[in-house]
Amino acid sequence: MTDITPDVPAAKEAPEGRETDGPFDEAEANPVRPYIDLGGVKVLPREGLNLRLEVEEQTKRIVAVGLDYAESTLQVQPFAAPRTSGLWAETREQIRQQIRQQGGRVEERVGPLGPELLAEVPVAVGADGADKRLARFVGVDGPRWFLRGVIGGAATSDTDAAAQVEDLFRSLVVVRGGAPMPPRDLIPLKMPATPGSA
Repeated sequence: MTDITPDVPAAKEAPEGRETDGPFDEAEANPVRPYIDLGGVKVLPREGLNLRLEVEEQTKRIVAVGLDYAESTLQVQPFAAPRTSGLWAETREQIRQQIRQQGGRVEERVGPLGPELLAEVPVAVGADGADKRLARFVGVDGPRWFLRGVIGGAATSDTDAAAQVEDLFRSLVVVRGGAPMPPRDLIPLKMPATPGSA
């Protein structure tokens, strides 16, 4: 028997205290903190943090921010979202299906950032001989935005590294901007300004 339910907008999913503990909306961020401005995302610099911008080959547009920290990687992408409903529940289902189609394994659990997916993702066998990579998929629905993160490395299994990377994720600021954007569109990212340039 198929369950036929009307299209009910998904509730927003965010960790308890998101407004005060992050990830923050631009309106909630501390204006005096020295953020690195990447357009749709602002990153608070910290010791040992390396930042990479991931660029789409054909379009040359920046599609994700990569953060290397605590022997882990955190890739983040900010998306436009509806004012009243969330995207994380639907996005989790899409990720789950993609990983299963690739022959990976995935389980849903509730972590410090709310519902997340822990996945074994098949990868091409490299020099280290590994053919599966562990990844945690996290997401937070904010006001008119959705922030998705993919965590790799030590933070998939080591609790200390995980706590550091979760703290890093929660320190991010999403800058949605006032321009109308269809839900699920990537909020534009940009290169950070170099010191001394206006």
